Amino acid sequence: MEFNIKEIVSVTLILFSVIDILGNIPIIISLKEQGKKIRPSRATLAAGVLMILFLFVGEPILKLFGVDVQSFAIAGAIVIFIIGMEMILGITIFKDTSESSSSSIVPLAFPLIAGAGTLTTILALKAEYQTLNISIGIALNLLLVFWVLRSSNWIQRKIGKGGADVLRKVFGIILLAIAIKLIKSNWGV
Repeated sequence: MEFNIKEIVSVTLILFSVIDILGNIPIIISLKEQGKKIRPSRATLAAGVLMILFLFVGEPILKLFGVDVQSFAIAGAIVIFIIGMEMILGITIFKDTSESSSSSIVPLAFPLIAGAGTLTTILALKAEYQTLNISIGIALNLLLVFWVLRSSNWIQRKIGKGGADVLRKVFGIILLAIAIKLIKSNWGV
């Protein structure tokens, strides 16, 4: 294993664009408006565990269940598509059946932060970059995720209700586009 700044920067930027925590701000605000509690440390830790776990044992786990990476990516894309539809149409498809009012793990840590796109990207990065450098890139992204989650109330106050509504619709369409792109690139279309 070799520490390489160029690899760390590349991995960090790639994961930043896939995780898109800034694009998830409208979802975070929406969850809060629904009365869901966001626990930044719990969501960040859960997403981090998923990403690191997937870095080391992701492919063998999928193989154990007879699932290929492409099918995993398509399943995650469907979840992202549904979340995008909820944002655009202002409806609730994803019903939380737990007694908890927390959304820190589902849908925040998974599938929004450490979703199929992120986990599939981690597998792809593993073929090109050193595991140490990928781990550092993951850690740097998790720091940013934690900061955004901690600052979501401040961000919400700054953009206001109208701004949040506009962002929710715009990013809902972007989520739909990301989901369709994931499906197209993994379906062989």
